[in-house]
Amino acid sequence: MSEPVAMDVLKVERLSIEFQLRTSVFKAVKDVSFSIKRGSTLCLVGESGSGKSVTARSLLQIVDKPGRITSGRIVLMRDAEVIDITALKANGPQIRAVRGGKVGLIFQEPMAALSPFHTIGDQIDEVLQIHLHLEKSEARKRTIELLRQVEIKNPVEMANRYAFEYSGGMRQRVCIAMALACNPDVLIADEPTTALDVTTQAEILDLIKRLQQSRGMAVLLITHDMGVVAEVADEVAVMRNGEIVEMGPVEAIFHDPQHPYTRHLLEATRKLEHNSRQRSSLSDGAAAAIEPVLSVRNLSKYYGSRQAVDGTWSGGLRAVDDVSLDLYPGENLGIVGESGSGKTTLGRLIMQIAEPTAGSVRYRDASGVESDVLAMRGAALRAYHAQVRLIFQDPFASLNPRMTVKQIVGDPLRINGMARGKARDDRVSELLRMVGLTPDMMDRYPHAFSGGQRQRIGIARALALDPRVIVADEATSALDVSIRSQILDLLLDIQTRLDLSFIFISHDISVIRYFCDRVAVMYKGRVVEVGSSAKICTSPDEPYTKALISAVPSPDPRQKRMMHRVRFAPEAAIAPAGP
Repeated sequence: MSEPVAMDVLKVERLSIEFQLRTSVFKAVKDVSFSIKRGSTLCLVGESGSGKSVTARSLLQIVDKPGRITSGRIVLMRDAEVIDITALKANGPQIRAVRGGKVGLIFQEPMAALSPFHTIGDQIDEVLQIHLHLEKSEARKRTIELLRQVEIKNPVEMANRYAFEYSGGMRQRVCIAMALACNPDVLIADEPTTALDVTTQAEILDLIKRLQQSRGMAVLLITHDMGVVAEVADEVAVMRNGEIVEMGPVEAIFHDPQHPYTRHLLEATRKLEHNSRQRSSLSDGAAAAIEPVLSVRNLSKYYGSRQAVDGTWSGGLRAVDDVSLDLYPGENLGIVGESGSGKTTLGRLIMQIAEPTAGSVRYRDASGVESDVLAMRGAALRAYHAQVRLIFQDPFASLNPRMTVKQIVGDPLRINGMARGKARDDRVSELLRMVGLTPDMMDRYPHAFSGGQRQRIGIARALALDPRVIVADEATSALDVSIRSQILDLLLDIQTRLDLSFIFISHDISVIRYFCDRVAVMYKGRVVEVGSSAKICTSPDEPYTKALISAVPSPDPRQKRMMHRVRFAPEAAIAPAGP
């Protein structure tokens, strides 16, 4: 007997969404059509602003005002029941029954989706009481079972905790539990792994897949990560400027794309599969004759620890634990690891933004004079910060919304008294051209720029004082894949022209592989392995590094990560790696 044909559970027919602006109408979604079969996964893929999230939110009639559906139908089919979602009142009882009851939604940022004032258990209980009309005691039993299903350890105890007491991955698991509480027919996951490190991302994707298979749900996954698409999709719809430009089975999209934009996305993704440059002199740890520009020795940062009479420390959190590293002139050194591994804290210690518990950081200037960074104060520290600059993760939060681009980029020049008046304006113009922007943008404010353009402004500010070293803390994690590729190429081009050295902090293995000469892998505050980019990303030695690399989804549906993923046992002993 042949297997039964899966039926459509959700149909979107010629959907259009508009936003009425002050002087014009913005067409966010234009004549979009697709369907999802029971038990299958459709990935809606595209860059920021393509209309993915607006389309997803329209399925539950929660498009933010002044947005509205102007035409088309959204039809939900549940057994013999057919519901035209577009015909329901936006705040009526029928659409409220659909939200959570028939269609579940996982948001991109779990912290924003959870109440900070209520326990996790109370929040899930409420969903069950509203939709399934369960008594409090029955709701709590069901909540405990849901937390167990999404693999939250000690669910009885964890139900009584608040969102801030959970890690990012655990918070996302809670959001999945809430979305699945009422056994929905359709699960919408809007960028559910974007803010997560690679191993947590792998766990969340595996969890969604297992729950989908056990429940027979249809899944609509919104993402800009083509590796994630290759991993989980059955069908793919590619969006650009509010339109679906190509749609089909995942194999066809990846191996026989028809639209130029689809090919562009795949090329940008595959580009990051290889190192941008292979320099053996740096990849093997740099020639012994070359002196490092930065040297970190036995650097530690403990929170809440106590020091005994004999000098040993106990208790508390060891954010950075006995780390030793060298950065050589012209080198790109990657720092990679999971969230909470100590990467950002290490960067802050190197910048002398945080005070270490122990250890040293030494800087060698252009004339060869070596200085103790941690002893610097006043003018010496300002001079160091002029030579060692920081690029922040969030290109919007790191720019003052009340300052123009001219003020933002020119601020380091003003503070250090290096240029005034026309000379400062000329320098800002030069910096904007260097990062691919134009001088006529100087009088605009940050909100007038895209994410990629804002990151270019941040880079221009970092370059204002002609630094020798740049510490980039997750500088591309908030960007789409093609913009990410452009920014990395921009940094490499600027590095060639200005002879910069980079410390590049990231949880994105593909970015590390493409950009870095050497890589240091961190786990629970310690550097567990150091080696060339090629060595770390293809044949690592340490079990933790092997698990980290194996969790990276391949941008090829024929090479599923779940087939070869290596699991890491945290109890395994890990010896610290030297510089």
